[in-house]
Amino acid sequence: MHSLLAFLPGSFFPTRCARLPWTCPGRASSGKAAKRRWFARQISDPFVRQAKEEGYRCRSAFKLLQMDSQFGLLRPGLRVVDCGAAPGSWSQVVVQRVNALGVQARPQGVVIGLDLSPIDALPGAIFLDHCDIHNAETQKRVQHFLPGNIADVILSDMAPNASGIRQLDQSNMMLLCYTVLALAESTLQPGGSFLCKLWNGADAGTLRRHVETLFKDVRQVKPLASRSESAEIYFVAREYCGQNKVI
Repeated sequence: MHSLLAFLPGSFFPTRCARLPWTCPGRASSGKAAKRRWFARQISDPFVRQAKEEGYRCRSAFKLLQMDSQFGLLRPGLRVVDCGAAPGSWSQVVVQRVNALGVQARPQGVVIGLDLSPIDALPGAIFLDHCDIHNAETQKRVQHFLPGNIADVILSDMAPNASGIRQLDQSNMMLLCYTVLALAESTLQPGGSFLCKLWNGADAGTLRRHVETLFKDVRQVKPLASRSESAEIYFVAREYCGQNKVI
């Protein structure tokens, strides 16, 4: 997709731990306890309740709402690519804020969402499911649906499937970030914006320094809707300095 990828480790393939033919009683009990904690957390989470009340597919919608309110990334008429769009909550926010349905007397935007998983249809969004961000053809498919083959904003809330090996998971996460950044380099118009989730760690500083060579303003953010125990953070980068043709 981009020469940047030549400096990264081998291709990322999401992996799942194989299920053993036997079950350790201790692990089974631990798994049940984890499920109980998860349900308790969901029930008590105000953003889960608010997402249901406001019709968002997932609580993560409020992460984007908070960051957009803070940094003003989205406005009517913009062309936006939502990487890792499933189940579609970020795309719901984007459709509203860029006027993708054309319901306002303002410029009408375009929303392209892509994911490996299937995504239920959403009025105002074009979803490309079963679409691997690591595949070079993905960039062509995305650009095909963008007016002028250029985007104004690239978003990514992606994360790799957990392998249970911390170092491997962190490496896979960074590969996702660099891959989305490569898509941004080839697709964003000058002045465009880039928002990407990553896990805070030793590699975050290296990624930030690279992003800072491409954008005039780069911020590290942890929105209120991001759970405190989560290692996730976001880089919000504005004013892309690239040379893509403005259309």
